[in-house]
Amino acid sequence: MKNHQFSSALSTDYKQGEAISFPCPAKLNLFLYINGRRADGYHELQTLFQFLDYGDWLTIKVRHNDDQILLTPTIPNLKIQDNLIYRAARLLQQKTKCKLGAEMHLDKVLPIGGGVGGGSSNAATTLLALNYLWKTNLTIEELAELGLQLGADVPIFIHGKASFAEGVGEKITYCEVPEKWYLVIKPNVSISTAKVFSAPELTRDTPKKSLQQLLQQEYKNDCERIVRKQYPEVEQLLNWLVQYSPSRLTGSGACVFAEFENEQAAQAVLNLKAKEFSGFVAKGLNVSPLHQMLKQL
Repeated sequence: MKNHQFSSALSTDYKQGEAISFPCPAKLNLFLYINGRRADGYHELQTLFQFLDYGDWLTIKVRHNDDQILLTPTIPNLKIQDNLIYRAARLLQQKTKCKLGAEMHLDKVLPIGGGVGGGSSNAATTLLALNYLWKTNLTIEELAELGLQLGADVPIFIHGKASFAEGVGEKITYCEVPEKWYLVIKPNVSISTAKVFSAPELTRDTPKKSLQQLLQQEYKNDCERIVRKQYPEVEQLLNWLVQYSPSRLTGSGACVFAEFENEQAAQAVLNLKAKEFSGFVAKGLNVSPLHQMLKQL
């Protein structure tokens, strides 16, 4: 069983032709404000992303004899052509005319639809790892542009630095924020981002502020009121968690998180959670563990 906390498990011993495992870290939205709605239906927002020292592993072996993309395990009710990992690999092949292929295996722990960026992180790791393994030599900016075709959060993972994002998420400013410990818990609900963002009573007029102002005020998430209203499980969980520490929703959910000064305090509260919820403790990171690994390779 692989260790899904990365710091102690990153391997940089790689010999040509071997399979190699790359981390796909989770992220949290430490705050999320919705400033307006554009004519095209997209929302203008301001949000702060930080990575976690926890996530999925993607193991890749290069195929030299053909350009096939093989991916395991298969996900029920999802065609391989629709999988973000497969789509990312094909996109990179098309962009760079690369004739190599890849065998990929995903060791998945991040909840699907949890608001911690699992799918986006998988897609970004695919692009960054294959760009390294296939020697396609695209820049971070070119990879981020490709990633944007796969999802709004993919460029954040490609840049790999804690970031303040504005507009529809495309304007990115790197920033350093305290690397706290977080307890992340997922209630047993699946939340539709589209449903949250189309709710008539969603706050859409939070005034825009500078990053300096936002970092000095209490962090909030404009989606939280709607999600609490639509999903009683989230409401219950947040009411329980906030007794121990400042707690919020990440993204449009379903995961909620609480912040702590150290691992022991976070672990103590994790041990008290109800059995029906899944959760984990992880440290916030301003640099993605994937980037730390690629730098050492």
